[in-house]
Amino acid sequence: MKISVMKNIGAVAAGGAIGTLLRYYVNLYLLTSSFPMGTLIENITGSFALGALTGWFLSRQRREWLRVGLGVGICGGFTTMSTLAADSTALLLEAQWLPAFLYLLLSVFGGVMSALAGLLLGQKLAAKRGREVKLN
Repeated sequence: MKISVMKNIGAVAAGGAIGTLLRYYVNLYLLTSSFPMGTLIENITGSFALGALTGWFLSRQRREWLRVGLGVGICGGFTTMSTLAADSTALLLEAQWLPAFLYLLLSVFGGVMSALAGLLLGQKLAAKRGREVKLN
């Protein structure tokens, strides 16, 4: 296996461990009600962070291991689609229709809007820093 692939795997593994531990900490801190506030916050902030990283890396040439370690590793470990699905299912099974609807709406719409805002911010910050790299 190439050294660059091994670096990427190591970066994703380290980033994933960091992101997962951060997610666990947020859930411990915010686990105060039946509404999954921790997962909502994790997914929205993680979407924003991934959008910002994407915006930054789209106009910058960076080391691949750094990009995948931050994006796939930390952001991937921090956000969680499976918990979103499980939390939504739990709310629906408890016949908590309004909280389930609000949770899904805020998660999906909030996540997409946060990712877009992060992308725009990342591009703006990259442009301010100069040294733009032309993309083909």
